[in-house]
Amino acid sequence: MLRIGNASGFYGDRFAAFEEMLTGGPLDVLTGDYLAELTMLILARDRLKDPGLGYAKTFLRQAEQCLALAAERGVKLVVNAGGLNPARLAEAVAELAAKQGLALRTGHVLGDDLLARAGEFGPRPGLLAANAYLGGAGIAACLRGGADIVVTGRVTDAALVTGPAMAHFGWGPDDLDALAGAVVAGHVLECGAQATGGNYAFFREHLGPGSDPRPGFPLAEIHADGSSVITKHPGTGGAVTVETVTAQLLYETAGPRYAGPDVTARLDTVRLAQQGPDRVLVEGVRGEAPPPRLKVGLNRLGGYRNEVVFVLTGLDVEAKADLVRRQFEQALARRPAELRWTLARTDHPDADTEEAASALLRLTVRDPDERAVGRAVGAAAVELGLAGYPGFHLTAPPGPGTPYGVFETAYTDRRGVPHTAVLPDGSTRRIAPPDCTRPLGPLPEPPLPEPLPAGPTRRAPLGLVAGARSGDKGGDANLGVWARTDDGWRWLAHTLTTDLLRRLLPETAGLTVERHLLPNLRAVNFTVAGLLGEGVAAQARFDPQAKALGEWLRSRHLDIPEALL
Repeated sequence: MLRIGNASGFYGDRFAAFEEMLTGGPLDVLTGDYLAELTMLILARDRLKDPGLGYAKTFLRQAEQCLALAAERGVKLVVNAGGLNPARLAEAVAELAAKQGLALRTGHVLGDDLLARAGEFGPRPGLLAANAYLGGAGIAACLRGGADIVVTGRVTDAALVTGPAMAHFGWGPDDLDALAGAVVAGHVLECGAQATGGNYAFFREHLGPGSDPRPGFPLAEIHADGSSVITKHPGTGGAVTVETVTAQLLYETAGPRYAGPDVTARLDTVRLAQQGPDRVLVEGVRGEAPPPRLKVGLNRLGGYRNEVVFVLTGLDVEAKADLVRRQFEQALARRPAELRWTLARTDHPDADTEEAASALLRLTVRDPDERAVGRAVGAAAVELGLAGYPGFHLTAPPGPGTPYGVFETAYTDRRGVPHTAVLPDGSTRRIAPPDCTRPLGPLPEPPLPEPLPAGPTRRAPLGLVAGARSGDKGGDANLGVWARTDDGWRWLAHTLTTDLLRRLLPETAGLTVERHLLPNLRAVNFTVAGLLGEGVAAQARFDPQAKALGEWLRSRHLDIPEALL
């Protein structure tokens, strides 16, 4: 058995988690995931200012506190905090270990940075980063070469788990089912406390009054066949249940084929079972050969944006919004390329506080030219101060235009990507691509369960009988919905169609929506293409990462069988 824990789900996650995981119970490997799509843009801008940067600086400060603990407990550290400069971070970690008198060996993984080959992906002005998503084989090579600490750049999130598992169990590229099981375990761990009750639809069950409000971080006990038990250290907050694990399995996934550089995992084969308190067995995962091409994340500057929020208080909110729109647009000498108004009716009639009586009118502007969204926008808003609607004020003074990013996806032949492990002794090992690959293709939809018998219904929120979790994949939104009971699944599978989703979430009405059934998880998983525009860094909507899309859906009312309520 191999115990792998996680101590970071994003750049900025709980700083103390590394120490908590190292001291909370036994571990063999502790991982840290720092590299969301937005993070790569942040690191690219750091690298522009200083070519010696480009890595997640937080990890270096965490290492300063925790290297001795890891050495004392014999725990290996595997992190993707290297970002765009893994060699420099590995060097800095080695220097830190030496300074503390620790005999720790450091390896790192290179080859994901394809910025020098940017022309292969077509003309993209302002491109700052182009990174292939590597698998776990480079990590495994470093660990087999004696590394105690492995630093990578852009690998898949699950590679932080598949790499150590490959090294420990001796798996090769043909051990597809075992690799697929590790990918599923890695996907559950990658977002940290989301697997232990964080961001969980029924949070009051595990984080309610009287409980520890801060969930612990997860770990996986992985076995040689790829099966695993998801758990957490004793005494930490939150919970590990079939539903908390289901929620994370649905996060940022789409159809039943979950493709990666090591293996394509079949999510429709995952079986979950509660083994005991805070212990969920994950088994039965089938794997297929990975696709022949690697995903490449492209981050570029898209232009400049600005935002002004007008406060509309009391009566005639719609008329006030109309007046300020007309006044503002007339005052602009030059209209920005994109100008968007959004009225949030947060006001209440006969409110007992001014804030409760107020609505928010948000103006967002974007343009390739910073001058079109900077001082000109601020001046046009401020100049209305004594000539606009009654009660005119803003939530904050307008600021200058700020750059926004665009995330795009491309694909490249994996044989041309120089995936390389740099071992602790300084030697390098080129990671050969797998001999066998398989292009992705659609799978037939599984049969629907038997519908529930007809009976009385009641108008009620969907969230009374179903959980949901949502997130972003570039410009697309992912929305997974699961039923809490078998009867709930029989109803959900027949009821929550793409047409109903569009009616419940009008923002999705003109967009392509794909629906996938996952009966083993009692879940329906949706992908909404284009909902997030050009990705999170572009800030294209109120909730730019679609984090709360699932909670919006759960709040919508529909006719639910009384037998389920």
